[in-house]
Amino acid sequence: MQTLIPKLSTWRADLPASIVVALVALPLCLGVALASGAPLFAGVIAGIVGGIAVGLFSKSPLSVSGPAAGLTVIVLAAIESMPSYQMFLMAVVLAGVLQIGFSLTRAGILSEFVPSSVITGMLAAIGLILILKQIPHAVGFDREAEGIFEFSTANGVNTFSRIIDSLSASVTPGAILIAGISLAFLFWWDGAKPKNGPLRFVPGPLVVVLIGVLGNALLGAVKPDWQLQATHLVQVPVTQKLSEFPTLFTLPDFSGISMGIVWTTAVTLAIVASLESLLSVKAVDEIDPRRRSTDKNWELLAQGGGNILSGMIGGLPVTSVIVRSSANVDAKAESKLSTMLHGFWLLISVALIPSLLNLIPLSALAAVLIATGYKLTKPKLFLERYKQGWTQFIPFVVTVGAILFTDLLEGIVIGIVVGFVFVIARNFRTAITFACDGDDCLVRARRNLYFIHKYELQKSLNRVPDNTQVLIDLSSTSYVDLDNIDIINAFIKGAEYRGITVSLRGDIAGKRAALINAPSSEVLYT
Repeated sequence: MQTLIPKLSTWRADLPASIVVALVALPLCLGVALASGAPLFAGVIAGIVGGIAVGLFSKSPLSVSGPAAGLTVIVLAAIESMPSYQMFLMAVVLAGVLQIGFSLTRAGILSEFVPSSVITGMLAAIGLILILKQIPHAVGFDREAEGIFEFSTANGVNTFSRIIDSLSASVTPGAILIAGISLAFLFWWDGAKPKNGPLRFVPGPLVVVLIGVLGNALLGAVKPDWQLQATHLVQVPVTQKLSEFPTLFTLPDFSGISMGIVWTTAVTLAIVASLESLLSVKAVDEIDPRRRSTDKNWELLAQGGGNILSGMIGGLPVTSVIVRSSANVDAKAESKLSTMLHGFWLLISVALIPSLLNLIPLSALAAVLIATGYKLTKPKLFLERYKQGWTQFIPFVVTVGAILFTDLLEGIVIGIVVGFVFVIARNFRTAITFACDGDDCLVRARRNLYFIHKYELQKSLNRVPDNTQVLIDLSSTSYVDLDNIDIINAFIKGAEYRGITVSLRGDIAGKRAALINAPSSEVLYT
């Protein structure tokens, strides 16, 4: 087990990175809670738990956990169908217990079967969604909560119609000005940030927040009608005294543990949260500059523990979240210290300075998320996949489109299906070579033979003329399944009646007598 507390040498990289992640996470935590029909502070609790608790026990060096947009529909339906929010919290706790059970059965290995084209497609799609969903916030149209990734909302409005509405009906000059300056600074800072000196530790998003707060205050003094009001700013729950802060937490109600709706919700949350976490962690491993590999089964254990804790203190379900994780990677984090610190900053800020947080314009945070989205979906990524061939490009593009026009989980499922279609198609490519030179024939297996190769093998053996010598070459195989053994067995048995002399090459060659004399159920093969 890796060391729980990273080395002090990582602080230089992880401290500024954690600030960036906290700035990205705060509006998303609030937005997911709002969209889920839960108390706003429940999203913050999930962000804190995802950072500190899951970050502590996870073996992923760069993954960041918190409330996930992919669970909003499930959470909203569950909260509306249960007698109380406290009873929903019990379902969250039970979901965490189930996730720990998944880890003990080693279910984490399932993520390894997802094609890489689908993973990169997921990243590119999330980048596009971030850009599209943040355009309204950048122009001051803040009717949709942050953190909503679904294409269509319950009222029939979709991503593109929301953009059209924002550009035609509710453009706020102050928001556009702040977002424009912030975006220009972020893209400039990426190239101009010094490699040495103290300024190299200054995170661009932190400067953007200062630009937003100070810029909005300046607008109030210079051009008051352009100043952004409360509806265009972050809205963190505020308590009058620090001693009142614990009242924001809520305990679960276990009195309904025998209710079917509770267990149905728990199982659904456990499955969906586990899938989202596994895919997110796998994606983060692929964009990690050091290409470190995370123990997926241990990750399920950490996520399960996080959900138990989050449910016990009033928080939403947590998963590994690709938006925050990619921001963490982009901010040059080195270890999971960044993840834990981001949770600590969330805790300290909402406890001590909530009023200051509520001065941050959503348009400034929109600029941060747009810049993050662009880095996930650069045109170069599409070009690279295109150069790798259609078998990589088509699943990649389908995944991007499916996620963009449905939601994260549905899109991933569609992408996986298309990816597996191409995997199967590749296995249908010619696996058998057939050639004849006079009375000498060759039937060679170019790779392992499975049931899908039965027709091709049978067709090749049927082409062998009578009164010839044929070599069945299996030396390139490490596995030949029983269906193909049956075909070879039948051919050898009938060869003597056709004047055909059969030779076998490969590990299976020494079993010729068994092939001829034994029933197929007794055939030995490798």
